Amino acid sequence: MCNTCGCNITPGNRPLVMAEKPRNGVTTVSVLQNLLSQNNNQADHNRAHFDASKVLVINLMSSPGSGKTALLEATIKRLRDSLHIAVIEGDLETENDTKRIQAQGVPAYQITTGTACHLDAHLVHNALHHLALDNLDLLFIENVGNLVCPASFDLGHHRNVVLLSVTEGDDKPAKYPVMFRAADLMLISKTDLLPYLDDFSPSNAKQNLHNLANTAPVIEFSSKDGKGMDEWIAWLLNEIKAYQALLLNKQTQRPKVQQVGQLLHAKSGTTKFYPVSDKTKGHSKHLI
Repeated sequence: MCNTCGCNITPGNRPLVMAEKPRNGVTTVSVLQNLLSQNNNQADHNRAHFDASKVLVINLMSSPGSGKTALLEATIKRLRDSLHIAVIEGDLETENDTKRIQAQGVPAYQITTGTACHLDAHLVHNALHHLALDNLDLLFIENVGNLVCPASFDLGHHRNVVLLSVTEGDDKPAKYPVMFRAADLMLISKTDLLPYLDDFSPSNAKQNLHNLANTAPVIEFSSKDGKGMDEWIAWLLNEIKAYQALLLNKQTQRPKVQQVGQLLHAKSGTTKFYPVSDKTKGHSKHLI
């Protein structure tokens, strides 16, 4: 997990790490609880921004190549005349997906994480300075492709949608329970390939999700042939309606951030040492 690979430190929270006073040429970082606490505080701040602007924020998560960007393209084509939509894109490198979204005529902002395998609330907050929230109805955050860490970080969003491509295997919910327990909706993507993949069973995938005690709905869809898009659009519109009703009652919506995942990312007593070098100092200034 992040305790060993170091991805708890993202370009967004690195300034918090580097604020520690160096001792004997190194900065001692009591990793993980403090960073997670800071992340959760920032997430609450982000959510307050979203709620003030009445914009529903959906976090899209999946492994790489499951079709998140294709889903967004198809969704924007269906809704851009009736809703104001924007997208925050998360990838380690490149602006490829952002260019695809901008080509659909909606605002999009790219976050490049460098080595971090997930977005965090600080990175999302930095991106908000580049979007006009008051003009939006719906904001999608396309998280970094990864079936482990993204589910453990509150970004300030309201709903989690997890994609499972038919090319991946119907046992993914069983193999990656933290991610799929976080799903408010599971989308089985690329169903146009099912005639060629006789080893993927949508019913098995649904059962594996429900075996996790997650009763979230499941929609089978294809961005290519449009199957399931009506059901997906209906789900989105219902979520917007429910969110607006909560706001009228001075309430908000919170995602299913996984406590098990948070514990794995915040083991008390874990300490890491980072040399204070010119290279490290320079990287701390690179927020996005």
